[in-house]
Amino acid sequence: MRILILFLMWVPCFCLSQMKTGTFSELETIQNTKPVIIHVYTDWCGICNIEKHAIERDKDLIKMINENFYVIQFEAEKTKNTIHFQGKDFYYLPNGNSGIHELALTLSQHKNQPVYPLWIFLDKDQQLLYYHEGIFTPEKMKQKLLEISAL
Repeated sequence: MRILILFLMWVPCFCLSQMKTGTFSELETIQNTKPVIIHVYTDWCGICNIEKHAIERDKDLIKMINENFYVIQFEAEKTKNTIHFQGKDFYYLPNGNSGIHELALTLSQHKNQPVYPLWIFLDKDQQLLYYHEGIFTPEKMKQKLLEISAL
């Protein structure tokens, strides 16, 4: 019985791939030669969770991302540290029991309330290449990443 339980606990780990991620502070200090993907999400967003699992199951997509892009996963409502990005400091804005990070508002085209999930693609010089709100299927993401890689 214990073996069966352990087996069932480990099976999902073998089916999912890990996306290599970095931070905004690392991006400021490294010699980055890759385009940048900023994924803005929240833990409570159902679409974000569905999208995350679909992407993690696509090993080819994860391999493409890991080899060709610098990825930052940014939880917009739980990240409370000050973030230095593109020469500016951004802060967490508390609002009672919750809040939102100022950088999430800055990155979003909807300045009062971002749409989640939000994907922002920057070139290696941090200039905007593509902006995507809402669910991004693995197939559409692969197509967009191929287009960006060809630039």
